[in-house]
Amino acid sequence: MSRLLSPLRLRALELANRIAVAPMCQFRARDGRAGSWHLVHYGSLAMGGAGLLMFEATAVSPEGRISPHCLGLYDEAGARALRPVVEFCREYGVARLGLQLGHSGRKGSVHPPQEGGAPLTPEEGAWPVLGPSAVPYDEGWPVPRAVTEADMERLADAFAAATRRAAELGFDLLELHMAHGYLLHQFLSPLSNRRTDAYGGSLANRIRFPLAVFRAMRAAWPEDRPLGVRVSATDWVEGGWDLPQTIRLVRALLDAGCDFVDVSSGGLHPAQEMPLRPGYQVPFAEAIRRETGAVTWAVGLITGPRQAEGILAEGRADMVALARGFMDDPHWGWHAALALGEEIPYPFMYLRAHPSRWPGAREMRSD
Repeated sequence: MSRLLSPLRLRALELANRIAVAPMCQFRARDGRAGSWHLVHYGSLAMGGAGLLMFEATAVSPEGRISPHCLGLYDEAGARALRPVVEFCREYGVARLGLQLGHSGRKGSVHPPQEGGAPLTPEEGAWPVLGPSAVPYDEGWPVPRAVTEADMERLADAFAAATRRAAELGFDLLELHMAHGYLLHQFLSPLSNRRTDAYGGSLANRIRFPLAVFRAMRAAWPEDRPLGVRVSATDWVEGGWDLPQTIRLVRALLDAGCDFVDVSSGGLHPAQEMPLRPGYQVPFAEAIRRETGAVTWAVGLITGPRQAEGILAEGRADMVALARGFMDDPHWGWHAALALGEEIPYPFMYLRAHPSRWPGAREMRSD
């Protein structure tokens, strides 16, 4: 059996294969609530052969949204709106279901990237943003209010409350967003964290609040379900967050009960210079796995099944996660199995398209 299509166990969760659909912000929620777009989007992806389908970054408080159109799980109305989406995916899909929780921090209150991504104006409904320090993301962006210790306690409680709602909705796996320049990443990086108290300065201080949030979530999440993190392994800016600091963070997270590390990079600073090439972030996942023993996910310009198979077969990561690859081909998992000569479960309604029943499956991939 191929490594890509072999099972993976995380606590009590058994994944049928090592393909994950990575979180992809859709910017189609209203007041934090899912709608018909989410039902169609996630319902389709749940059938495409991935072992795990991750729902998009979901805010734990209204001001934690990236844009006014982002999902939220900060109240019961948000949970009620998301429930039919989860239930549809559970009934008809083949993937297990995960959710990413996060807070935008100083990168919130903006237009969706498809609309330019600029900060909202007061006339457009802008809200005050938070950060570890009063350091804006970029010129022309709002100056965040530096959070107090009381704010940190409130935020940790908000993450825990959203975690409990996710558990009640029946998600199989949860991921804490510590990457891409959002609030917890802002605490980690010395470029955005200029605090002089117990939450700034040294690495031990900068990781203190992110670890506290993780522990609050672990305490609120069922013991038998996996909880992990997404990290940016580097800021791609000199003097910023980097791989050696990430490795030390991961060791502390493992001690706190972390089950996997989803390894991305960048997003914190507009001066970043990312070498965009196939698999450009895989070496970070490989190094973290080697140095800490953590279960790692590789993500970033992974497009083809043989590329994905090679990453796993060479021991560079334990899973691969694709985002735009699944946007382009919602049945990427089916086609990966066909390319690697393996079997993969199809939804009952689509069995007539299985290669064993329809010769056209191979003809379409070879044409």
